[in-house]
Amino acid sequence: MLIFSLLLQINSIFGGGSDSGTNPLTYILWFAPIFLLMIYGQKFQSWMILGDVSKSLTKLKTMKERARKEAIDYIKTSIKPSTDPCERIDRFLEYFTIMPVDLDPAGIIGKLDHIIRTRDERIRSEIKRMAEGMTESHASRVENILEAATALNMIYKVVRHFYLMGKRTTSMFVLVQLQMVMPLLLQEAEALQNAIGAFKEGQPIGDSIGPMIVGKMMIGKDKKIIARETVYTEGEYMNRKLYLLKAEGPSGAVGRPGEAVQRLVGEIGLKIDAIVMIDAALKLEGETTGAVAEGIGAAIGGIGVEKYQIEEVATSFNIPVYAVIIKESIQDAITIMRKEISDSFDKVSSTVFSVIEDKTSLGQSVLIIGIGNTLGVAQ
Repeated sequence: MLIFSLLLQINSIFGGGSDSGTNPLTYILWFAPIFLLMIYGQKFQSWMILGDVSKSLTKLKTMKERARKEAIDYIKTSIKPSTDPCERIDRFLEYFTIMPVDLDPAGIIGKLDHIIRTRDERIRSEIKRMAEGMTESHASRVENILEAATALNMIYKVVRHFYLMGKRTTSMFVLVQLQMVMPLLLQEAEALQNAIGAFKEGQPIGDSIGPMIVGKMMIGKDKKIIARETVYTEGEYMNRKLYLLKAEGPSGAVGRPGEAVQRLVGEIGLKIDAIVMIDAALKLEGETTGAVAEGIGAAIGGIGVEKYQIEEVATSFNIPVYAVIIKESIQDAITIMRKEISDSFDKVSSTVFSVIEDKTSLGQSVLIIGIGNTLGVAQ
């Protein structure tokens, strides 16, 4: 605009009157900005994108630092460690897991299972070193808080990496892609930050709806440990034998449902005629939060180990697997449970019982699995 105004003034000084159509400055006035944009337009756009991404990067940095501070404050106030936990937490935030080689499809699941179990054991042992006599409930809360803080730290570092690389190279391809995904990354970061509050208070989150439904069915029944942080019990419904399975609450655990199903069917030898899995599922934009849907297959997230174990058992013993899902966004799944999700409780329960009535016969056995984080959900 400054160049345009300057050219306008020059044109008026050097005869930009009635015969301005033949004045050479008129052509310069109109075509100079076009040439400038052709030459420097990409750099102008790069500077604008860098400024936009820089603001988002500052927000991510603030979230990351706040999450670290909340984790330190929670450990200091609730656990009261004998030493300052800052150094240990900073080391934990940089903790990483290297996935096994995937060139061998026949053995990848076993390798993944081994790596994930080793990681879980290492994380839990590191947390318990912070304070002697820490309860499992406090340990699971701290683990969830630190995982959220670690995820925020990783998001910030990745965005900073591409921001600095785009700033150094002024590559439009890098900067435009970063600008396009920034709104999604900020939404996920805000959800992780809000989740820390739920973890600190031990309140149920959106992902807890599956264990909550099965936990209510378990009330008053004798529970048994079948796998790490995983319990099951027996019940009955309309002359069908029910086996109820969920992660052990109210600590923030997801349990090992895949291993539990392997033991129940393979080792103990229970005859299961159908499996019904209840879990939260990511909704599409425009779908209603808390909507209930019924389908076929193993409804469980993660990297695939638990899902593989359940599918392997179901295939080996010819057991049909039915799924009942509650639709919610990623923000809803990891933050305090919304009213729309808790209101779906009765509808989910009736859908599960309807599946049992329609897909099984009298005298058959059904395994009902509540999948999800059991934070604040007992049994």
